[in-house]
Amino acid sequence: GAILARTGGGLGPFIDRTPGEVPLQFEPGSPAMLAAGEVRILVAEGAKPPAAIAGSEPDGAGRVVIETVWPELDGGRTPVKRVVGEAVEVWADIFSDGHDKIAAAILYRPEDEPEWRRAPLRFVDNDRWAGSFPLDRNARYVFTIEGWRDPFASWLHEIQAKQAAGVDVTLETIEGLQIAEEAAVQATGTGEAAALQGILDRLFAETKGSAAQLALLLDPHNAALIGRHAERVNLSRYDRELGVVADRLAARFSAWYEIFPRSMSHDPDRHGTFDDVIAHLPYVQGMGFDVLYFPPIHPIGFRNRKGKNNSLTAEPGDVGSVYAIGSEAGGHEAIHPDLGDFASFRRMVDAAHAHGLEIALDFAVQCSPDHPWIKQHPEWFEYRPDGTMKYAENPPKKYEDIYNVQFYGESKPALWYALRDAVLFWCRERVRIFRVDNPHTKPLPFWKWLIAEVNAAYPDALFLAEAFTRPKMMRALAKIGFQQSYTYFTWRDTKAELTEYMTELAHTSMGEYYRPNFFANTPDINPVYLQTSGPAGFIVRGTLAATLSSVYGIYNGFELCEAALYRKEEYFDSEKYAIRAWDFDRPGNIRDHITKLNRIRRDNPALWDFRNITFLNAYNDNILAYLRMTKERDNAVMVLVNLDPKNRQECTYEVPLWEFGIPDHGAIGVEDLLKGGSFSLNGKSHRIALDPVDRPVVIWRLVPPPAQAAP
Repeated sequence: GAILARTGGGLGPFIDRTPGEVPLQFEPGSPAMLAAGEVRILVAEGAKPPAAIAGSEPDGAGRVVIETVWPELDGGRTPVKRVVGEAVEVWADIFSDGHDKIAAAILYRPEDEPEWRRAPLRFVDNDRWAGSFPLDRNARYVFTIEGWRDPFASWLHEIQAKQAAGVDVTLETIEGLQIAEEAAVQATGTGEAAALQGILDRLFAETKGSAAQLALLLDPHNAALIGRHAERVNLSRYDRELGVVADRLAARFSAWYEIFPRSMSHDPDRHGTFDDVIAHLPYVQGMGFDVLYFPPIHPIGFRNRKGKNNSLTAEPGDVGSVYAIGSEAGGHEAIHPDLGDFASFRRMVDAAHAHGLEIALDFAVQCSPDHPWIKQHPEWFEYRPDGTMKYAENPPKKYEDIYNVQFYGESKPALWYALRDAVLFWCRERVRIFRVDNPHTKPLPFWKWLIAEVNAAYPDALFLAEAFTRPKMMRALAKIGFQQSYTYFTWRDTKAELTEYMTELAHTSMGEYYRPNFFANTPDINPVYLQTSGPAGFIVRGTLAATLSSVYGIYNGFELCEAALYRKEEYFDSEKYAIRAWDFDRPGNIRDHITKLNRIRRDNPALWDFRNITFLNAYNDNILAYLRMTKERDNAVMVLVNLDPKNRQECTYEVPLWEFGIPDHGAIGVEDLLKGGSFSLNGKSHRIALDPVDRPVVIWRLVPPPAQAAP
């Protein structure tokens, strides 16, 4: 946008300059600029300079100052994220001139309701006020703050001080009567109007300014009633409304398990079906997962089909990449014929729900050369100078089997509606979770619009942003609506890296809008750490994913310690291009450990919110120690992890007795959530050895004595 500038005291037009230009009138720091006074600069796309205000009449608004409001992100442009059933903690600095008492309240409402609800703010100290309001349904809320000078509270303070000093308060009593009269007027039409009128009748029955009148005004019941309806003098409202998105708990707490349905036949020569998936559900349920996630289940194109390991030439029988969406059988609203029909899909969804599992689908905005949209809407795609369609590239990578759509020009708005309608189609099929493939390569305005449109119809729909890209783009995707986000966890291996990254996610403003989903592996990523670390490494990374973040996931094969390398971080015979047969009972698997992790997560509310993490002292750079604890301190989980999958590591570590008000020489109970059994730890400092062979990690529930449970 343009830069618009003028002197603060001037009433003339703004000086219009494009970015990078220097106005000829002023040089920074020059006498001319200093003489001119404040220079106001406005940088905004399409911004209009304010009109001149010469001769305007002062209205006195804003006598009660409201500032430093929290939670507020990006000047109110970004809503914070919470979960239904929680209370939103709010605070602000609120003050006014003079010595009069002030009062304040939170105004809040679901965005689709016209009437404001109110919640009180209480004075904390140093002009800081705090309060909260409840989130009782899955919706977007808005809130703001009002502050006012409170005449009745000021009167009470004044008269009590004068009474204590022995000063005559006859006139002050009459002032109190006037405040009560005004309160009765303010209460008109409310359920307490009659009660206030009754108080007035009793007041008028007494001599004006008398001790009897004063006693009635100071009666606690009467005073509370008058105070609730006293005039709100110099009422001020914060100059913006702030947003809160109240999601269901699964947005912040869930465990994902990823499979390719076509591999569920357990026969590399037979394409799996939804009925094969149904047969596999007890296995997934048995490990304790909440979400069963499928890569695309749509028809796959034939032209430019990829072979095994992303080969450019497909051999007879090669099934192609699931991301090459679309054939004569249909596109984004169709099912691959070899998986089954919609009757079998619905049967599978029913069975998944019966096993306590939600189905998540991949939403990949791309088309194979055979997708119906290619013929129906050629204007939705990009073309090269020679007239050929432009296939997808991420140099040096090439994706000859898919074409990307273009979102602007002739495509807008028809393409946007088509993609939205595809998501709504699957919502009607009782799918409420979507993992979005590469959202960072599509326009942010599109995602903001699409998620808002879908959530307006299905507030419980959740979107996971699969974006491994620049940090600011990843944060922007979360801000514009994605309920969950992929992270850099996959590449954070050392104690310093993990501590720094989790601190950023949990204890900066990111914790207010960015919900990390710690996938320990994916079909695209076979991390270097796992390639050479053996079962101990999988236990370590699985434990970190499940206990550092409240949302995590694994791609099937993780529990089997699958680490066969093709190149760099890619799997050999990747399922993206071929059907695989998995031996889910093969020796060396860590299925029991994954099952215990998910049970521990469900049984301990401390693990339901990633923002409560505290890192603890463990004096060895190979051992990471941390505490997860509820606000009420009624559930606390302590984790120690040996990050070295090859060697036994020892350290002195500290038990966080101080969190429970227990002195350094005190004791705390411990339940071993992995091995079983209970014991006590006496004192703050202890020593431990963690051996990859038999105990690379420990997970303990800390149980303080009853007197220290809630200090």
